[in-house]
Amino acid sequence: MDTLIEFVRPFARWEYLLEVLLLYAIIYVFLRFTEGSRGAGVLKGVAFFVLFVLLAVSILARWWNLEQVRLILHFAGGAAITALIVIFQPELRRALAKLGQTPFLGVFMRSRVDIIEEIVGAVGRLSKNKIGALVAFERDVDLGGYVERGVILDAEVRSELLLTIFYPGTELHDGAVVLQGGRIAAAGCLFPFTDNPSLDPQLGTRHRAGIGLTEETDAICVIVSEETGIISLAVGGELERGFEPRQLETRLRELYVHEQQEAHKTRSS
Repeated sequence: MDTLIEFVRPFARWEYLLEVLLLYAIIYVFLRFTEGSRGAGVLKGVAFFVLFVLLAVSILARWWNLEQVRLILHFAGGAAITALIVIFQPELRRALAKLGQTPFLGVFMRSRVDIIEEIVGAVGRLSKNKIGALVAFERDVDLGGYVERGVILDAEVRSELLLTIFYPGTELHDGAVVLQGGRIAAAGCLFPFTDNPSLDPQLGTRHRAGIGLTEETDAICVIVSEETGIISLAVGGELERGFEPRQLETRLRELYVHEQQEAHKTRSS
């Protein structure tokens, strides 16, 4: 027993424990990202071998001063890493793709996609072709209740996707799209109609739904008329009509981007 204690004591130092924990964490996270791929089972075997067998051999070689074994392990480790990259290239690519989709990195990656430009680009084409659309921007008031009753997408904001959603004949074209956190949260959403009797009777259901939502929440709604192609903006229960795409972009940056930045500054301070 005393011999075992003497053997284990040098490796109970915090440096060794930290090495083992870091190695375990790296392998665990990697396996989580590759879970479900065809090579996941093999990767688990490789991870077990690296974590337990090679680590054990390395510790024993260090304990007994087996310099030749440590030298072999040093060079074999580099060769093994290269071999693993080649063998598991599809799994590695999948893991990196999933890593880029994590919320933490999404905060930095999202800046590459200008949400307003994508929306304006889609709205401009929809207006030109007289295709109706309704897009709601969530601000401080949560729109989760409306999202849950729609078709969950959780997709990146792209003009091509918006054009596909609102294309006549598709299952989702009659509903609204809701944006949450800079992403398309859901499509096919239904909003409450406004009861305002002073509205122009020529306004259709999209306009009344957009105004109705902005009466109950602080959301911003972009509306494209199916009959005329006119672009409108509903905010605070009021309807602003007759936007050109560039004018819409300027107004959305005032209402959405500027306020989001101000809110972020307020939370930071």
